[in-house]
Amino acid sequence: MEKVATVEQRRSGKINWVTIVPIVIFHLLSIGAFFTFSWTNLAVFAVMWWIAGSLGIGLGFHRQLTHRGFETPQWLKRVLAVFGSMALQGSPNDWVATHRIHHAFCDTDKDPHSPRHGVYWAHVGWVTVGTSQDNGAEVEQRFIPDLLKDKFLVALSKYWYVPTIATGVILGLIGGFSMVLWGVFLPVTLGWHFTWFVNSVTHVWGSRRFETRDDSTNNALVAAVSFGEGWHNNHHAHPTSVRHGLKWYEFDVNWLQIKALEKVGLAWNLK
Repeated sequence: MEKVATVEQRRSGKINWVTIVPIVIFHLLSIGAFFTFSWTNLAVFAVMWWIAGSLGIGLGFHRQLTHRGFETPQWLKRVLAVFGSMALQGSPNDWVATHRIHHAFCDTDKDPHSPRHGVYWAHVGWVTVGTSQDNGAEVEQRFIPDLLKDKFLVALSKYWYVPTIATGVILGLIGGFSMVLWGVFLPVTLGWHFTWFVNSVTHVWGSRRFETRDDSTNNALVAAVSFGEGWHNNHHAHPTSVRHGLKWYEFDVNWLQIKALEKVGLAWNLK
């Protein structure tokens, strides 16, 4: 059986130009967005950030596909997966496999992005060199056998960048290149950092309600920019729980949306 790569093995790989080049381009064009401000563009940004970052990553990739915290109709599961792909954080299969490995080996030498190996490494360094989220076929068979049985997710994982390209074309036809800057480049770039904050910041700074085996913390600022994903110590203590904010003051937008879906019959078996 293929072994999970250690951090040393990941770092020993070549520079991942396929990742670095888009990261640089997206950051530069995101800066350009602020020179084309309009209230319409700002509204488009807010909607796209919510669709990709909250519905896609938070609900789809994380709480449903990774931890199977709730169930939905098949069509909605697929829509959420498409939304997650639009965050450009990798394919559903790669993202879920990496996150399940993170939980299995959290803050050890096999954790893909632990701050114990440096905050920069945990934040962005791990995607710039070596294997990044390419975990290998045998490791995927071990960690995501359920996703590999879903033909739609397998196909989406092969062409995961297509929904974002299509979105960019549509926004360009509606509002020109400035709307593409605000509706694609800016939300994707900020979404990267907000997700990376969960990997880095919430394993370094924050409070700990539960004595877990890892360094996870609850961080209100990260929770605010990640729709509730920053209540990370709660999450690591109860990883399959669909609710991360466990106290009334721990605002968890993703949890509230899942409860709303339950109210209208589109979500069930909430853990």
